[in-house]
Amino acid sequence: MTPMAEKNAVEMLDAVHVAVQHLFVEYARLAGAAPRTSISERRELAAYICQQLTVLSQLEEEVFYPAVRKAAADTAALLDEARDQHRKIRDLLARIQGLDSAGSQMDNLIAQLARVVEHHVKEERDELFPKASSGKALDLDDLGAQLRERQQALQKGRATQPA
Repeated sequence: MTPMAEKNAVEMLDAVHVAVQHLFVEYARLAGAAPRTSISERRELAAYICQQLTVLSQLEEEVFYPAVRKAAADTAALLDEARDQHRKIRDLLARIQGLDSAGSQMDNLIAQLARVVEHHVKEERDELFPKASSGKALDLDDLGAQLRERQQALQKGRATQPA
């Protein structure tokens, strides 16, 4: 696997998708061991998942989607659907962030979020990424550099990964 600095836009977004999916697996593990894990661990991980998904959504909506829309006209419906899915994700993120503590309600919301994200990622991998990769008008290496630059700007001053 190439370092993140050498990944093109599709490879970079896919790597972030995989990382987020691993976070959901870790959360499910903690939730399954609920009496033995601290509520603060689950709360911290939920906050980190929310932060990562917020950054990912912004990267896609501010940089990736507009570039793909401009370069490949046949992606309009896919991009509109992806934005609708992001709205559902943002709604779930707000509900999770509005909870006072970790518990069964948070566990259920995180599980629901994981399903929505999994569906979204599958559609991007199966439909949007191949179209973006096949377009000659889209420089995925340059777009990857733009994504990394915007990601760094978004992550400045935000929470770091929980221990």
